[in-house]
Amino acid sequence: MNTQSRIKILLVDDDPGVLQLLSMRLEALDFEVVCADGGKSALATLQKECANIVISDLRMDGMDGIELFEKIQQQYAGLPVIVLTAHGSIKEAVSATQKGVFSFLTKPVDKDELLSSIQQALSFSVDRPSGHGIGSNIITCCAKMQQLLEQAKLLAKSDINIMIRGESGTGKELLASAIQAASDRADQPFIAINCSAIPADLLESELFGHVKGAFTGASRDNKGLFASADGGTVFLDEIGDMPAPLQVKLLRVLQEQKIRPVGSQQDISINVRVLSATHQHLEDAIADGRFREDLYYRLNVASLSLPALRDRRADIQLLAKHFLHNISLRTNSEAKRFSPAALCALMAYDWPGNIRQLSNIVEQLAALSPAAIIGEAQTIAALPQSKNPASELPPLAEARKKFEREYLEQVLASTKGNVTDAARQAGRNRSDFHKLIKKHQLNPDILRNAKT
Repeated sequence: MNTQSRIKILLVDDDPGVLQLLSMRLEALDFEVVCADGGKSALATLQKECANIVISDLRMDGMDGIELFEKIQQQYAGLPVIVLTAHGSIKEAVSATQKGVFSFLTKPVDKDELLSSIQQALSFSVDRPSGHGIGSNIITCCAKMQQLLEQAKLLAKSDINIMIRGESGTGKELLASAIQAASDRADQPFIAINCSAIPADLLESELFGHVKGAFTGASRDNKGLFASADGGTVFLDEIGDMPAPLQVKLLRVLQEQKIRPVGSQQDISINVRVLSATHQHLEDAIADGRFREDLYYRLNVASLSLPALRDRRADIQLLAKHFLHNISLRTNSEAKRFSPAALCALMAYDWPGNIRQLSNIVEQLAALSPAAIIGEAQTIAALPQSKNPASELPPLAEARKKFEREYLEQVLASTKGNVTDAARQAGRNRSDFHKLIKKHQLNPDILRNAKT
């Protein structure tokens, strides 16, 4: 969903009178409405229009609402669909929701019930890409992350060294790769190395290479990663774990843009940009004498800090759905979906292992779930009990309340406290939005100057 414009709804019904009536109601709620008079027309419209949600009648000539939903799922995975029917039955509702339809409502539709279903569907929908100009593989709707990507986009065009901070599993290498791809070095090598994963006595050889006979087992020359990345970018992950003697040599490389392979007497000129990453507080390491201050300033010309997943909870359901969809594509299997309650359980968890842990949990749930819908109980059972006992999970209502408050804070901050603009972005009228602000005791004046 593009937060800079109104939410767009594709309304589908073969009754012109119903289309006109519902369209007027939705437009009065400040939604942008596009109408289609049947399933085929709706699919043609989606090829030209980027809708945020589809509301379709169940009984239509040619292609009914369920068939339309199934085709939408094949072509636009994650786009939420609400089905309306004048002939509702429990059997039809159960069948529709089992297939993955977000909501099944009976005509005549109650305005408040429809609005509530739309808001819930949008909260749990996977946004269709709007593009940041950098990091197309980085999934986010978080204002902090969007601001970070804009900063990364600007820094990518310079050639300065950048240090990326963040807890393990937050996606530091993915961000580094995105910076490389958006830079003038995009068509040159990008080589990543984890400084903590290679024994100290081998790390120098891996980075700067060696000549034949430099040490036992050196049966041939090795040019090393810096030379291999000449013209491109080297990403040094967990730079805080680099041994002190090697820090001195790295500093020389950064200063002179020259390397000397182990066992050689000749320097080799190189042209590389260095991106580094750490989960450590390097200022403490400097104070303790474990990291060189002069190297720190060479590496940390600019800094980007990735938030922990628990600090961008709105992204949890986006990432979970993204991983689930990719699993379906990779395994060529039937697409599975999380129930809304399961997504709330995922969002209530603190994710100490961040995105990497979430990916692993989704992989496990996809493999073990016998049904097309992954439920709340199964999801809670998959979460590590030592970190997040099921008994400590907040009730669903509390989790929703917390998410709603965080969402309101984010949208108010992104509009600098402008309640009218915030209400428009949230798809609510100004009066209802004021009630939500009052409910959560938020002060737009304070959020007007908040950093997002």
